[in-house]
Amino acid sequence: MNQPVATEDFVTNVAQELPFLRRYARALTGSQQSGDNYAAATLEAMLEDPDLVDRSISTKVALFGAFHAIWTSSGSPVEEAETGLKARAQLHLKRLTPNTREALLLHTIEEFNFNQIGQIMMVGEAEAEELVRIAQQELSESVTGKVMIIEDEAIIAMDLQSIVADMGHAVTGVARTRDEAVKLGQAETPDLIFADIQLADNSSGIDAVNDLLGQLGDVPVIFITAFPERLLTGEKPEPAFLITKPYTEEQVRLAASQAMFFSSTETLHG
Repeated sequence: MNQPVATEDFVTNVAQELPFLRRYARALTGSQQSGDNYAAATLEAMLEDPDLVDRSISTKVALFGAFHAIWTSSGSPVEEAETGLKARAQLHLKRLTPNTREALLLHTIEEFNFNQIGQIMMVGEAEAEELVRIAQQELSESVTGKVMIIEDEAIIAMDLQSIVADMGHAVTGVARTRDEAVKLGQAETPDLIFADIQLADNSSGIDAVNDLLGQLGDVPVIFITAFPERLLTGEKPEPAFLITKPYTEEQVRLAASQAMFFSSTETLHG
């Protein structure tokens, strides 16, 4: 049986888990600003109503449960957009079974088990598992396109190529440096970019992406890093889509499906 968490320990634990709540919220909304706003609203609600949080369970589960309560009470909205990737995302998301995408993100990106997802979403463990199964089926029907990979480690680049190709995407190529990335993007415009943070010549994957977005416009980007906390501070422009090294194939697949729904073109800073 879980023991109640002391207030001081609970606050410390919340601070440690907050970056991962931002990651989930950004992936859910397709936007750093919107996701971070929901994370902040969750903290404010917890301060105003301490009973919103069940301290008899793990802090991370309790924090995500409070977020889910805020998210569902707001109607689980996606930013309004008349044209472009976000508009197409809204049309697609309206066809998804309610709560399935949330369950899949919780399971795949945040690695909660089905019992924990049930606690977060206030459903039974079997229902949580069924929601994940439905989401996997519905997201597998998402649109395919051209994918560009910015990665200096050959084995990782080959693995990403294999995964996205198996999903039905066409890989435009692999770039190992900032300059190579710009040239590759100019040669063939991608529909989606996977980008490592640190590249072969010590150039920045973030700088490479900013160069590309300045030229190509509305292209979703997934950053891959061994240090996700550095891009989940909420203190500066940061990515909406982020997966952690070492990643799983399922995480890459879900991130690709999510990112194709949304546009993430805010200028970032290393």
